[in-house]
Amino acid sequence: MTEAFAGRRVVVVGGQVAGLAAARALVAGGAEVIVSEQRPEGELATLADLRAIGATVRAGGHDPVHLEGATLVVTSPGVPQDAPILRWAAERDIPIWGELELGARLCTVPYLAVTGTNGKTTTTGMIATCLRAGGIDAIACGNIGHPFPTAALEGHEALVVEASSFQLRFVDAFHPRVSVLLNLSPDHLDWHGSVDAYADAKANVFRRQASGDVHVANRDDPRAAEVSTIATTRLVWFRLGPPGDGEVGYEGDELVSRLDEEAHLGPIDGERAGYRADAAAAAAAALASGVEASAVAEGLAGYVPEHHRGETVADVDGVRFIDNSKATNVHAALAALDGVRDAVLVAGGRAKGVDLSPLASRADRLRGAVVIGESANEIAVLLGDAVPVRRAGSIEEATRMAFDAAGRPGLVLLAPACASWDMFVDYRERGDRFAAAARALADEVVAHG
Repeated sequence: MTEAFAGRRVVVVGGQVAGLAAARALVAGGAEVIVSEQRPEGELATLADLRAIGATVRAGGHDPVHLEGATLVVTSPGVPQDAPILRWAAERDIPIWGELELGARLCTVPYLAVTGTNGKTTTTGMIATCLRAGGIDAIACGNIGHPFPTAALEGHEALVVEASSFQLRFVDAFHPRVSVLLNLSPDHLDWHGSVDAYADAKANVFRRQASGDVHVANRDDPRAAEVSTIATTRLVWFRLGPPGDGEVGYEGDELVSRLDEEAHLGPIDGERAGYRADAAAAAAAALASGVEASAVAEGLAGYVPEHHRGETVADVDGVRFIDNSKATNVHAALAALDGVRDAVLVAGGRAKGVDLSPLASRADRLRGAVVIGESANEIAVLLGDAVPVRRAGSIEEATRMAFDAAGRPGLVLLAPACASWDMFVDYRERGDRFAAAARALADEVVAHG
């Protein structure tokens, strides 16, 4: 690996976390690295780290001169595919790789890949846990927060890669042994331009697999199933109902595999239907990787979900507060709502060009709603004929309003159905502030008896 990029000048587009990881891997491989960054130097948190590894940083805006002498461009996931610097590279016939492609070129061990509109992080983590229960040194990486190129150099026996549609746009050698397409609903249309383009990017998760590989597909999601059926490798299906031959699914609350032989994997805990679907997908992927059924059952039983994915963050005067800030689109919000009754919903944010009207189909599960952000008025109109709706100017105000509107006992659910970028750095900040506001209410209740 030490000489993989020796003598090459590589331009890394974007200097944030993914860009820094790419730059580190490239420098370790002997490349001369130039980082082209839109932000000015003063706003680039990774500036010192980039300079410390020997990368040249050209911040304050992309420029064609940054590409002079370049033999490769590696682009960060957040850079739009139609960004001028990528167009300039294409016009110069300079190859363009994404984070996944760079990781694939560096990786020397088997890797699995998980994509879909919702449930990627949970499923990726579940698979890695199952592999470890089966005695394999495996970690989750990719869009989960630990970059694939970094993980590829760490010496693990296997990797489980969370792959976003942004990351899947620029791939060529990317070739997982097992790929998973969890589901597919309109999302990131402001970036991809159309549902078809979004689906086409997702299909890259299996497009380069060979006949000996496996693609795990969702029998219950018509749009995702249609995409998965174009895969030319072995198909393994998962579902929420009883599984047929070659499928993983549920008989009542018990997860059952009927792949090579029937295996009962035990009940799966969790309030949301989506959590159970994620477990079925993870079991199918782990079994297809050769992990014994007993290890899969052990891994699923021991899996601890990531934050902001349906966790209870406070219980105040009989009102339970559930943080599902990661529900950044309608599909995820609907899955969260399917697990509740008589809840007060906190929703809103940046809709990313997606139709929010399906939220109205779950109004019967709500006692009320508090709306925030850019889409507040739209959601208020959608729900206003069915339940009381209030508008809040901050997540703290929304949390208090929702607490006041909740029953006793009751439930407040943060499931925004929108991105967070209009009011927050990311969904994590949104969820953390919601949790802090709920806990502050708990302190008030204690203080006032």
